[in-house]
Amino acid sequence: MSAEVRALEPKAMWNHFADLNAVPRPSKKEERVIEFAKKFGESLGLPTVVDAVGNVIIKKPASPGMENRKKVVLQSHLDMVHQKNNATQFDFDNEGIKMYVEGDWVKADGTTLGADNGIGVASIMALLSSIDIPHPPLEALFTIDEETGMTGAMGLVGGLLDAEIMLNLDTEDDDELTIGCAGGTDVTATGEYTQEPTPENYSALKVTIKGLTGGHSGMDIHRGRGNANKLMNRMLKLANDAFAIAISSIDGGSLRNAIPRESNAVIVVANHDLEAFQAWADSFSETLKDEHQTTDANLTVIIESTETPAMVMEADEQINMLRAIYACPVGIYRMSPDIEGLVQTSNNLARVLIENGTYSIQCLTRSSVDSEKVDEANAIQSIFEMIGAEVTLSGDYPGWTPRPGAEIVSIMSNLYKEMFDAEAHVMACHAGLECGILGTNYPDMEMISFGPNIKGAHSPDERVQISSVQKYWGFLLETLKRIPLAN
Repeated sequence: MSAEVRALEPKAMWNHFADLNAVPRPSKKEERVIEFAKKFGESLGLPTVVDAVGNVIIKKPASPGMENRKKVVLQSHLDMVHQKNNATQFDFDNEGIKMYVEGDWVKADGTTLGADNGIGVASIMALLSSIDIPHPPLEALFTIDEETGMTGAMGLVGGLLDAEIMLNLDTEDDDELTIGCAGGTDVTATGEYTQEPTPENYSALKVTIKGLTGGHSGMDIHRGRGNANKLMNRMLKLANDAFAIAISSIDGGSLRNAIPRESNAVIVVANHDLEAFQAWADSFSETLKDEHQTTDANLTVIIESTETPAMVMEADEQINMLRAIYACPVGIYRMSPDIEGLVQTSNNLARVLIENGTYSIQCLTRSSVDSEKVDEANAIQSIFEMIGAEVTLSGDYPGWTPRPGAEIVSIMSNLYKEMFDAEAHVMACHAGLECGILGTNYPDMEMISFGPNIKGAHSPDERVQISSVQKYWGFLLETLKRIPLAN
């Protein structure tokens, strides 16, 4: 499948992308891709180091005539989000991504594509291996674990980089120049619950909610897409109010930074309620479809018989759990009062796992205002502590404060207008970019983020636009030519 991708222009970049996508690279399991990047730098004869946490740094001297320019860091992350459609058979730990071209887009066969942030990594590789592209002195920084904790960025110590400018290649709209982003914190509620034997004269049903659009829990949170965990809980809460049901298990969502697309539950329903429950579930399914027909046109609710479980959740604890999840906020908490259209604070109810007497509820709370991020995380903590959960706040990372007056912002804004006869959108975003973290050890470094059009990131619908990559590539090369003289 990758042959048609390798034939695209610019060939050097697309070939490096195909090479990268042949390497399994899930977050937290980056050993192979770290070795891949290390060997790449060494094969070029360039100074290459792997730091204590696994970040790879490769340095390349300036091209002839550019030696007196400011040094530039090109930064992207090596890991990718691993998501697949429920029916797709794929082993992310051992298989390379299966890519194909459809019109103006590169897509993957039933899985995430890895364009986030593989296009950025491949762009840097193409620059490092080039022999005819003008560029200032370069430092390539390939970080690890951006998607599930940003531990690579947080582990990077001061003194390893000398550059005055950082170009982060992790923005997903080609008309945007990002100069600020949200910080985030993980909220995790865990605990145990009482189990009791499944009552007699009850039948077991498997409830499946699937087909939602999903997406990036930061960049797509404002689009109003359905959250499978919230929809499942809503259905079970209302069913619990109306019928004699008991919950055996719930398994919904996956990664904190992905809006959950699917949820599965095993419940038991009193035999005398079965017919009425099925009719109610069919009606409720239509309600959900009507509510989400614009954002989640493929939403499906399936009710099917299954093997009767031995144990179910105790009734009082069940209703308390359903109420707590019902109260947990999802989506936008507050829009920015200062930047039009920017989500300031949000929460994603990313994972719900209830089975065998234990539960785990996982959220990712984001905000460009640290105090507000803490406030919403505390609110969620309070909800689950009221049902006796142990709640931990972890993985906290700072936002990136915009510096609109930075020289690189002016250079790239003017260049965009010159090249494309349009104004670039200079903005902050609600995603978590590594710039804010990296800036804690390099506070004087000017930073900006940009990239090509990538749609559906963090979902199996992820795709990257070929013409946009060509636009972005030309813009990147011209930017490197415009880097100012060193002081």
